[in-house]
Amino acid sequence: MAEEVGRLLALKGVVLVCGGLGGVMEAACRGVRSGGGLAVGILPGNDRSAANQWVSLPIATGVGQARNMAVVRSSDAVIAIGGAYGTLSEIAFALDSGIPVVGVQTWRLTDRYKGLEPLHEVSEAYEAVELAISLSSQKE
Repeated sequence: MAEEVGRLLALKGVVLVCGGLGGVMEAACRGVRSGGGLAVGILPGNDRSAANQWVSLPIATGVGQARNMAVVRSSDAVIAIGGAYGTLSEIAFALDSGIPVVGVQTWRLTDRYKGLEPLHEVSEAYEAVELAISLSSQKE
């Protein structure tokens, strides 16, 4: 799923910004590169060589998980695929910053004040990409 999302983003001319490490991040970067796109990896440590092999531009921060804020704030929309607590923190940062979040098999949240699901949940890669692009253009 992440690889296909990455490929579709690249074909739409979107630059991927992610944490630059393994798992879903690596799959998304691989997809972006297969689509001829640019993958920016904002890394938690000081070593740029820690980035997965598909990252086009590694950025070493040395700030650990605090780099999640930089990942989110560098984005017009967030696509959250699966994920653990790091993904949850990125979702929270995005929602708190007014950045739209599209979820694919990820955390389920309910706005405790409005009782609504703040994520836009989809099940297909193309839906995630189209919705993220649409939501980011509505934000401007």
